[in-house]
Amino acid sequence: MKRAIPVLVLSIAGLIPVWRYEPSLGTASTEAATPASTPSESSAASGSGSASTVVKGSTVQTDKGPVQVQVTFQGSKITAVKMLQQPNHPQTTAAVPKLIAETLQAQSADIDTVSGATITSDGYKESLQAAIDANTESVSSSAASPSASASAAAQSQTVDGSTVNTDKGPVQVQVAFEGDRIASVKMLQQPNHPQTTAAVPKLIAETLEAQSADIDTVSGATITSDGYRESLQAAIDAKG
Repeated sequence: MKRAIPVLVLSIAGLIPVWRYEPSLGTASTEAATPASTPSESSAASGSGSASTVVKGSTVQTDKGPVQVQVTFQGSKITAVKMLQQPNHPQTTAAVPKLIAETLQAQSADIDTVSGATITSDGYKESLQAAIDANTESVSSSAASPSASASAAAQSQTVDGSTVNTDKGPVQVQVAFEGDRIASVKMLQQPNHPQTTAAVPKLIAETLEAQSADIDTVSGATITSDGYRESLQAAIDAKG
């Protein structure tokens, strides 16, 4: 029994460090480890529905050495700035955090020059402005594309006419419009008859010329012609 007591004490002592252990929370890095990319490259922003775009500014050659920034945008908002190249100089090292802080606050390259680091400040602002300009152009292009696609889709439209049941069989046309213009006509259904087969090219040719369903009946294919015109008019009416 006397031996059991020390063992129990040691066991409890061994558990104390475990009970007192608290996982340490590291501070978030201010610079994302994102590979450099062109304005056209983007990656999804963590925890956000929109996309983040990483843009390199131009490399500005200064008397102290090259200066180049990399800017992360969310839309047109600047969310982070990283130095890709900078002069190896104590004044530059001290100036960079100030320049970045001012950029995030101003959301532009219209920021003050850091005293004692005029050359670096000027190079920084020039590279930053180049990145902002590239992103603005990219955002504008992206915004214009959906509207252009929507406009093209509105101009080009394919409409199926009604199915007209005739004594010879069903007749149905499909009409492709470019704006209000009839660009082409395709037969979806037609009677399996030699006179119909011969009549269809004539009916389509007249349609493209007249740009309406007001066309002549093809001799020897009256029933098909009537069904064609009815289906065609239905497609024109449906297009609006």
